[in-house]
Amino acid sequence: MFDLKIEGATVIDGTGAEGGRADVGVSDDLIAAVGDLSREPAGSTLRAAGRVVAPGFIDMHSHSDWRLWENRRAESKIRQGVTTEVVGNCGFSPAPVSAEFLDDLRGFALYVPDGMDFGWRSVGEYLRAFDADGTALNVVQLVGHGTLRIATMGFARRAPDGKELARMQRLMGDAMEDGAWGLSTGLIYAPGSYAATEEIVEIARVAGRHRGFYASHIRGEGATLLDAVTEAIRVGREGDLPVQVSHIKAAGRPNWGKVAQALALVDAARAEGLDVMADVYPYTASSTTLRTLLPDWALEGGVDAMMKRLADPEVRGRIRRELEAPVTGQSLLDRIGWENIMIAYCARRKDAEGKRLSELGAARGMDPLEAALELIVDEAGKAYMILFQLDEADLRRALVHPMVMIGSDGSSLAPYGALGAGKPHPRSYGTFPRVLGEYAREQRVLGLPEAVHKMTGLPARRLGLRDRGIVRVGAKADLVVFDGKRVADQATYEEPHRYPVGVEHVLVNGRLVIKDGEHTGSLPGKLLTPP
Repeated sequence: MFDLKIEGATVIDGTGAEGGRADVGVSDDLIAAVGDLSREPAGSTLRAAGRVVAPGFIDMHSHSDWRLWENRRAESKIRQGVTTEVVGNCGFSPAPVSAEFLDDLRGFALYVPDGMDFGWRSVGEYLRAFDADGTALNVVQLVGHGTLRIATMGFARRAPDGKELARMQRLMGDAMEDGAWGLSTGLIYAPGSYAATEEIVEIARVAGRHRGFYASHIRGEGATLLDAVTEAIRVGREGDLPVQVSHIKAAGRPNWGKVAQALALVDAARAEGLDVMADVYPYTASSTTLRTLLPDWALEGGVDAMMKRLADPEVRGRIRRELEAPVTGQSLLDRIGWENIMIAYCARRKDAEGKRLSELGAARGMDPLEAALELIVDEAGKAYMILFQLDEADLRRALVHPMVMIGSDGSSLAPYGALGAGKPHPRSYGTFPRVLGEYAREQRVLGLPEAVHKMTGLPARRLGLRDRGIVRVGAKADLVVFDGKRVADQATYEEPHRYPVGVEHVLVNGRLVIKDGEHTGSLPGKLLTPP
């Protein structure tokens, strides 16, 4: 007898193949049978006629390692059908930690929830501390290059010496042995932006020797996009490991159309025999910290040093000159424009949330740059912004590319308490239903089996997961049941804290976490270890 039977659904198995009518039997944490199970007994049965059963979605690019400490229920992700999150992206991870530079790491962290006390030092100690209380979904942990650099040399804006590089390599090796899956970089963020390609290659080699992969928020997503993709591919070639280009896009109107060339670089690398893939989120706005507007030298020495610099009128003048000066033909205003930058979150200045910098500056009687600098200081560098700077045609190109999967670039949030603060990017609530509803059903940019594949089988292939991302006998019972005619995102930029509709049931390791659209409170997720 099965523990659970899902009856009468269309099964889309995650391989990209067309779906077919079948029942799915679950025993313990495994898929025990797929087929006509109408005569087979089960402890409980979900009637799913007219619904789709698919593998649980794998969020290939997430930052939930911070938020899951206070949101073990993983509300905004599990309700999308996400059953596994890949965390530690963009060079940020909560470990390893050194006593010498602990304060620098706290300053680097954009948000530190209760319970996240940085009492650990190694990645292994961190993972054990995190895993002690359980989660609603599975977690895959990457190690951030920025975190490695801080643990070794703080926010020093220089190349590491031989001893420092060796320490970063040792920390990377230890992390891989402790259960990390690879190395991530955030090369537009200090201190990662201070690193030369050669430094990254040397650390990536260590991850490669442990069969890890390299995930990169590349060094430039605007005028220097193609050079930045080329650099990521070089790290894979010289470091001898797979490459994941994070949230591939072309930022700023003068750069629209370059995604096609970036994808051509991915194709050329694959033709060369390199394992290069990418991920994308289905929105034409990006989001990051407001301090990212600053030149990277402004963060040399850490957040406290940045705050002291911003108190100096001469430094502010230098920042203004650099932002207004053309960089390969483009100034910041050419690329974006203040009217296209919206403040998403401010802990102290709630008046700013939801407002554009052009609007905020006018309201406060100052120009938008001064308004931005004022906010950075008021929030000690922890304010967030949303940048309306991407092109719909570029997004569609990325979505249909066979080696591009889906990653939210968001976090596990919820519409209550600290988790529901501000106006964050709607991708944390809507990414996967938006692909299914808007781009597969409504616009028909993708077929439904192809869309599901990009959320399941393709990321499972990147991670080397043979027992997830597919509906077949013997695979782990990570499953989502959704209404293909109704599934849709509801989160908007104005009202982001809204759950999607049409995702009816979600199983993680054989246990129902979402039943009839509601959270059961179950926490069956596991900290996954590399194959």
